[in-house]
Amino acid sequence: MDVGFLKPLFDRPGPWAGVYMDTSRSTEDAPRRRRLRERFVADQLTGQGADRATCDAVVERLAGEQWAMASAGRALFATDGEVVLDLPLATSPIDVVTSWSMLPRVAPLAAFRGEWPACLVAFVNQAGADLELRDDTGTRPAGRAAGRRAHGRGHRSMPADRYEWHYRNRIGNTWEQTADRVADELMRQWTDGEADLLILAGDPRERRAVRDRLPEPLRARTEETRHGSRAAGCSELLNAEIDHARAEYARAHLETVLDLFRAGRGRPGGPALGGHDGTGPPSSGAAEGVPAVVEAMRRHQAATLLLGHAGGDMRHEVWIGPDADQVAVQRSQARAMGVRTPEPARADDALMRSATVADTEVLVVPEGLQGPAGGLGAVLRWHA
Repeated sequence: MDVGFLKPLFDRPGPWAGVYMDTSRSTEDAPRRRRLRERFVADQLTGQGADRATCDAVVERLAGEQWAMASAGRALFATDGEVVLDLPLATSPIDVVTSWSMLPRVAPLAAFRGEWPACLVAFVNQAGADLELRDDTGTRPAGRAAGRRAHGRGHRSMPADRYEWHYRNRIGNTWEQTADRVADELMRQWTDGEADLLILAGDPRERRAVRDRLPEPLRARTEETRHGSRAAGCSELLNAEIDHARAEYARAHLETVLDLFRAGRGRPGGPALGGHDGTGPPSSGAAEGVPAVVEAMRRHQAATLLLGHAGGDMRHEVWIGPDADQVAVQRSQARAMGVRTPEPARADDALMRSATVADTEVLVVPEGLQGPAGGLGAVLRWHA
């Protein structure tokens, strides 16, 4: 998961109020039940120490929420009397969960938001292609690749058989040029954008012609759908195909990252965990456990932060300063970094902050898959 959307939370100091709640049955909730939920959230935050202005901002947002939205849940983060981030969730929280802490309680987002890679969708036909981008913020237009327009029949003085050959050849050449233009625009947007997956929809002949013109690295990230065309719009069947392609990409990507982690960590307690005390730079391609992962994140060494579905390491207390790189296992270490008054924080939230600021990918390892012992691990960009 790309956690760049969390950056607004780390542009200002805390403390922060956090709320996770189920909205999947919101249309069935009576107004009285909603008011009770709002009062519960306010009471919980007040009891945890939140200031009145921040509590009021959260309750006001909940009271004005459009409960008919198609999301399983919501997560809100507020500070200093303002709701800074209000996010839809792919998975419903079991209960209303509130928090008041120096760092926003962001680690659950990795599981509740899910892994939905951004994809560029092209609806292709003989006139060109309409493009749209789908990511975890929704769906939006991404422009149009216009093809070369074929001219109508002309030159009536030409013999009929020769004219028909000439016309068919012109149409064929026009489509070849259109496919070239569509492929060029897709390559430009792929290079300039942040999509992980390209999906081609539309007429089979046209979309295959476009795919054949893409460079091999992009073809490897490209899927074709059986349904949908630019004229017909985006049908339910097409949406289901796109969702399936995104889910399969996410599954395959997680397996690839876990293979790298398993190969890089060596035996538990071995050199992949850093120095003899676990605080030195990791000497292999992976880090595991709180000291090694904290060190890797502080050094901007991690390409991917791995969070287990459960594990004591995630609840481990670390010490932080105002900057994302100021995270340490011991208070004295934080002071040695120049932090005058280190604050305690959960390891998973502190590391999520570091990952967000450093543009490090974050992945959740589901139950049933072998991940880092204790719940915290990292695949490294480089190692000693």
